[in-house]
Amino acid sequence: METGTVALIVVIVLAVLLLFFAATSVRIVAQWERMVVKRFGQTNPGLVRNPGLRFLIPIVDEGIKVDLREQFIEVPRQTAITKDNAPLSVDFLIYWKIADPLMSIVNVANFAGALQGVAATSLRSVIGDIPLDDVLSQRERINEALRIKLDEVTERWGGKVMTVEIREILPPPAVQEAMNRQLSAERTRRAVITESEGTRQATINVAEGDKQSAILRAEGDRQAAILRAQGFSNALKTIFEAAQGIDQKTMALQYLDALKALGAGPATKFVIPLEFTQLIGPISAMVKSGMKGPDGNS
Repeated sequence: METGTVALIVVIVLAVLLLFFAATSVRIVAQWERMVVKRFGQTNPGLVRNPGLRFLIPIVDEGIKVDLREQFIEVPRQTAITKDNAPLSVDFLIYWKIADPLMSIVNVANFAGALQGVAATSLRSVIGDIPLDDVLSQRERINEALRIKLDEVTERWGGKVMTVEIREILPPPAVQEAMNRQLSAERTRRAVITESEGTRQATINVAEGDKQSAILRAEGDRQAAILRAQGFSNALKTIFEAAQGIDQKTMALQYLDALKALGAGPATKFVIPLEFTQLIGPISAMVKSGMKGPDGNS
C-alpha cells in the first residue's frame, strides 16, 4: 500500500475520532436547564453544571439535562368518597417544577409519573376528611390541602408543587338532582321573602303617606280656623269702633225707622225695649224745639 494512501486513512480515522469525541464531550446547557454529570456512574453536587458551553470526559462522563421551568400534569378523573360517604368524580391540574436537579435524578426515576400517582392517592385522603357540602363550596381549601400534601412528598424528590387547581367536581346523578331541588327551593324562598319585604315596605309607605296627608289636612283646618277667627275678630272690632261713633240722635232715628217698619206690619201688639223710653226724651225735646218760632213762641 502506498504511503499516501495510508496517510489518508489515518487522517480520516483521526477526523472520525475527533468528531466522536466532540459529539460526546461538548454540551450546551440552556438558561432554564441544569446538567447533572455522572462520572463512572456516580455523581455529587459538585458535578451539577450551570448554563453555558460544557465539556465532558468521553466514555467517563454522562450528562443528564434537567429542565427547571414550571410544568404541569393533568391528573385523570378520580373517584373519591367524602366524609359523609358521597362518591365524587374529580379531575385537577398540578403545576410543579424541579428545585434540586441532583435529587430529581438520584431519588426518583420519573418525577412526573411519581407525582401523578401520589396525587391520586392524596386526593382520596383529602376528600375523605371533608363533607360533601364543603367539597362543593370550598375548592380553594381543597386546592391548598392537596398542594401542601403533595409538596411534602415531592420534597424528597427535589421537586416543588406550586399550585393545584381542581377543574371539575361531579357528584352522582341522584345527588345532583337533590342539589338542584334544594337550589330551586332556596330561590323560591328568597323570592317569597323579597316579595313579602316589598309588600311590607309598600304598606309602610302608604301608611306613612296617609299619616302625612292627615297631618297636612289637620294643619290646613287649623290655619283656616285661625283665619276665620281673626276675620271675625276684625269684624267685631270694626263694628265696635263704628258703634263708638254713633250718638243718641242717630240711635233714636234708627229706632224710629224700626217702629215705622213695625207699624207697616200686620201685628197689633209690640214689645218696646226699655232703652226706647230713654230715647223719647231727646226726641221730644227736638220736636218741641222745632215747633217753637224764632221768638220762642209756638
